[in-house]
Amino acid sequence: MIILNQRQIQQKIKRMAIEIFEAHADESTIVLAGVNSKGLVLAHLIAQEIEQLSSLKATICNLNLNPAEPLKHPISLSLEHKLLKNKVMILVDDVLNTGRTMFFGFKPIMDVIPKKVEICVLIERMHKSFPIRADYVGMKLATTIKQNIEVYFDQSVALEVQLT
Repeated sequence: MIILNQRQIQQKIKRMAIEIFEAHADESTIVLAGVNSKGLVLAHLIAQEIEQLSSLKATICNLNLNPAEPLKHPISLSLEHKLLKNKVMILVDDVLNTGRTMFFGFKPIMDVIPKKVEICVLIERMHKSFPIRADYVGMKLATTIKQNIEVYFDQSVALEVQLT
């Protein structure tokens, strides 16, 4: 079942970009850290919207981790730590479910002292196992634990969100 189509996703992304800009209008630059591939695509889409709306610049980096086995593989950021110091960082992912991925995503950030860390997700589900809360949310969705949410992208364009 399709939950959001391409037009609706674009509206959600634009709204989140506006909220991010409003919260950080006094900053010159923020860092959007996209979690793995889908989070990175979403971070780029949000950055494009922010830069169309304002003079706020968004630096993009990749937060790379293995959500299935976060302790067996390195968790890394694609930016040097010195570039993150005293910056507003926003971790971006397509879906927030239990909070586990974001929880482990904080690990490399512990080596830096950013000005602020926030979370932005397109879809937030309600099955928290970790104390993680999203600051910017495209859509909150109540699902059963057995259901799955998939966000589909095609060449940096969000196509749809499906519930299976």
